[in-house]
Amino acid sequence: MEIRILGPGCPRCHEVEKRTLNALAQLGVAADVQKVSDIKKIMEYNIIGTPGLVINGKVKASGRIPSPEEIKRWIEEEKQR
Repeated sequence: MEIRILGPGCPRCHEVEKRTLNALAQLGVAADVQKVSDIKKIMEYNIIGTPGLVINGKVKASGRIPSPEEIKRWIEEEKQR
């Protein structure tokens, strides 16, 4: 599973990273988690605002901090594909 956290490194981006890592740990799922802070690379995902969360190439959230429950649900959905 590939997870990308999109953002310049602001506190909101760090919160998305923290929630994502916590969700992975709680679910016992291994993933390649990377932070993407290069604005040109972020723009390739065609998101409206940061922070952004991309799982397996699919944009799951942009411009907001998703809840821990949402993140867990998205990870579970992608794990089954």
